[in-house]
Amino acid sequence: MPFRALTTAALGMSAQQKSVDNIANNLANVGTTGYKRSTIAFQDLFYEDISVSKPGGASNRISDDSPRLQIGHGSQAVSTIRNFMQGSMSETGNPLDMGISGNGFFRVEMPDGSIGYTRDGNFSRDSSGMLINNSGLPLAEQIEVPMEAQAIEVSQSGTVTALMGDNQKVELGQIEIARFSNPAGLQAKGGNVYKETEASGMAFVDRPGSEGFGVVRQGFLEQSNVDVVTEMVQLIEAQRAYETNSKMVKSAEDMMSVTNSIKR
Repeated sequence: MPFRALTTAALGMSAQQKSVDNIANNLANVGTTGYKRSTIAFQDLFYEDISVSKPGGASNRISDDSPRLQIGHGSQAVSTIRNFMQGSMSETGNPLDMGISGNGFFRVEMPDGSIGYTRDGNFSRDSSGMLINNSGLPLAEQIEVPMEAQAIEVSQSGTVTALMGDNQKVELGQIEIARFSNPAGLQAKGGNVYKETEASGMAFVDRPGSEGFGVVRQGFLEQSNVDVVTEMVQLIEAQRAYETNSKMVKSAEDMMSVTNSIKR
């Protein structure tokens, strides 16, 4: 029926619009530190069994195992899949910038006291010397850097040391990072921060460089893993699919007009 084709094509347009929106978000974050590109997963909707009969009313279906006529009802976007592939490392020279090479997330304290996870290591000091991220969230380790510190050193294993005025080194704290059995299951909360979910599994926390964990690189930031060429190719594909579905909507409308004119 034309109406079925109309609704199926409209659902296809809606699904492709979500894909275009997602690609636009990836491209908008191509310069965002530690950003991880995402894709939209689709699934087909329910199928309707159509009764087929031979001339004279005899059923064309021999048995339940025989081929049957099934008409699908389109597709829908069902989930966002995030790709946590390592982004390239860019040297900044800023001693408070940190990038994780390998598996792991920095842990930050959320306003409600819970723990958030991020790959964005663009840290700075607040008025009290506390290490915070761009959103003002402190590291879970609550590391404070004295204002009189002349230099800051962060080892690959996450040990933070300050060089004081008398050339004495003072250990300020130990950064620990978290990893997940299924990082794609993390929930994005904005501000480059993710929250743990049942899908991600519980966080495993340890020192950087431990088995299964990456290392911290001071003076580096991890760049977005968005590839502009890939996104543009997928954008063209989504646009073409959207246009095709829109033409199908027009065709279905024309068929409905013909059907209505015949009835009259």
